[in-house]
Amino acid sequence: MVVCGVIGAAVMAAVDEIVFHQVLGWHHFYDRSTTGVGLLSDGLLHTAELLALVAGFFLYADLRRRGTLAPAHAWAGLFLGLGAFQLFDGIVDHKLLRLHQIRYGVDLAPYDWAWNLGGLALLLTGVVLGVRAARLGRAAGPAS
Repeated sequence: MVVCGVIGAAVMAAVDEIVFHQVLGWHHFYDRSTTGVGLLSDGLLHTAELLALVAGFFLYADLRRRGTLAPAHAWAGLFLGLGAFQLFDGIVDHKLLRLHQIRYGVDLAPYDWAWNLGGLALLLTGVVLGVRAARLGRAAGPAS
């Protein structure tokens, strides 16, 4: 679950960075300075996300190679990572640290609710899948 959690967090970081930072241009990772600093912060976020994605896929490939990949746990981890990143970004980065907001010049409430509820839905999906995976693992019993 941890390996796919890393992949999930990296994928959500990529979606955030590509869609909201680059395509829509709504914000940078750090918006409390100049545009140049904002672009630098986006580049650093993109670098960290790519490194996590590559590391996650190498670890995933190693699990498959060793025959220890548990697909049900992997799906749970992916959704947990997606939701955890999104909620962390929405609560910590947006509200507590105020590194950036989703958009500027608009009422933030609908954007904040949509972002955080979307993250919560992803996280809860991961929890449900994780509980289901744990039950399947217990039902299968120990390997002989």
